[in-house]
Amino acid sequence: MKNITKWSIIAIVLGLNTSFTFPEIDVFTYNNIKTIVLDAGHGGKDPGTSGSTSKEKSVSLDVVLQIEKFLRAQYPNLKVILTRRTDEFIELAERANIANKNKADFFISVHCNANDNKAIHGSETYVMGLHKEEDNVQMIMNENASILLEKDHEKNYDGFDPHSIESYIMFSMVQNVYLKQSLAFASKVEKNMIAHTKRKSRGVKQAGFLVLWKTTMPSVLIEIGFLSNKEEEKYLNSTEGKLAIAKSIFKAITE
Repeated sequence: MKNITKWSIIAIVLGLNTSFTFPEIDVFTYNNIKTIVLDAGHGGKDPGTSGSTSKEKSVSLDVVLQIEKFLRAQYPNLKVILTRRTDEFIELAERANIANKNKADFFISVHCNANDNKAIHGSETYVMGLHKEEDNVQMIMNENASILLEKDHEKNYDGFDPHSIESYIMFSMVQNVYLKQSLAFASKVEKNMIAHTKRKSRGVKQAGFLVLWKTTMPSVLIEIGFLSNKEEEKYLNSTEGKLAIAKSIFKAITE
């Protein structure tokens, strides 16, 4: 018997008793993932984009709080940190600082989208990089414009002007050492969005979002849908919609 390994014994038990169950493996501990930071976009004096009946800051917070519930219920050993859990204004640089000082393994920022073309709908997940699609330029500028509400934004962001195309050239010099991991995770988010929300995915993209700029771990920004689209806004405001979106992101984290 001394040559029979632990896995041999497990195999024998499984073969003899199919009703035998093992405790669920904590995949995060196994993969040395200890801390995840969830970031609900905007907040307080910064409402983000608005639909006909809703604001981005509220929808994003509801989804993030639900993701937190899923994670805490399934993985009690995982440290889950929120950059905000109430309607308060948090500077973009501080959001990154929260992730960095807690040595997070992942940073996930949740937002809502908008477009002048109200027919556009669907989710899209971004990683740090140069934006390549002209349709997204205004959206990226709007998200980054939150820094104008900050007291020392010129100092904190090295003179970055969110409304200047020239300022975005700086992102071409940013080396994202976590790009591969960020892209892999972003792909899982969009795959699960299709599976669980049954909505359109607009894919994985790269863009110069300031909230991703200073994070020192794999990071993504998820635009969960368009508040400018009447039907999608209704979905984003529904309990069913928020749960499905939160589940999609939770499943991507688990994978």
